[in-house]
Amino acid sequence: MTDNVLVSPAELVDMSKSVAVVPIDTRDAASYAEAHLPGAVNIHEIFTYLATSTREGLTALRETFTKAFGDAGLSGDETAVIYEQSMATGFGQSCRGYVLLRYLGYPKDKIKVLHGGFAAWRAAGLPATTEVPATRGAAFPVDTAGSGILVDLTTMKDAVSSPDVVKLDVRDVDEWIGESSSPYGKDFCPRKGRIPGSVWIEWYRMMKPTPTGQMFKSPKEILAECATVGISRESPVIVFCFKGARASNTFLALEEAGIKDVKLYFGSWNEWSRDPLLPIEQGLPYKDDRVVATP
Repeated sequence: MTDNVLVSPAELVDMSKSVAVVPIDTRDAASYAEAHLPGAVNIHEIFTYLATSTREGLTALRETFTKAFGDAGLSGDETAVIYEQSMATGFGQSCRGYVLLRYLGYPKDKIKVLHGGFAAWRAAGLPATTEVPATRGAAFPVDTAGSGILVDLTTMKDAVSSPDVVKLDVRDVDEWIGESSSPYGKDFCPRKGRIPGSVWIEWYRMMKPTPTGQMFKSPKEILAECATVGISRESPVIVFCFKGARASNTFLALEEAGIKDVKLYFGSWNEWSRDPLLPIEQGLPYKDDRVVATP
């Protein structure tokens, strides 16, 4: 079995011949019902769930997905292969599933992401089905040692005051400059702007077009993108977006490129913006046009 997190459709076919695989479809119920990978279980909540990093919020997150992944049949012995429609249309939702499994402590070598998603699977001429598999629930093996990849609100506030930690915002440009508060509408959140001191690489820049759709760039290309905002392999980086999906896409890209200390602020802008006591930056990200809103 390949050591890489990203697996191609052909690699998934080969893998399925030798190990127990549970494909996890993160798309909406209608797309899943239309066609999906044979044996795939649908967990759309991987994408839709809004988390906060309070103690109560993290407890609810763990309980929700321990149950969901256990119901899907993940006991620790199976390899989970998570997929979305394509890498650029699902807003990083398959990678969000990867991050959630890592956070819950599922064995890292048993978490894979189908590179190119369902679109790449179909482009390879591989079979799809409408049949819903009969799943046998399993005792999901929670291991809190895996939780170190996520940071909570307190840690994010500390990072804002530390110039040594790169705060990487990967939201779309209208969110970065404060014209919109979220992908769900300009006024979905009460405030628009960005976390102070953050740098920006739009999440799309980690990918490039191929004949079978958007795919991740090579490690060298990803490191070149990172270098534009001062990130090297040695930089401690905290990635965030609106709710941790697009940031999960970038998190995986940075890990695959060999950046050694990458963490993810899962609460992201959805959490930060809702506390009026937390500082934000607004306006264009230039010194002569920056307005800092402080408590």
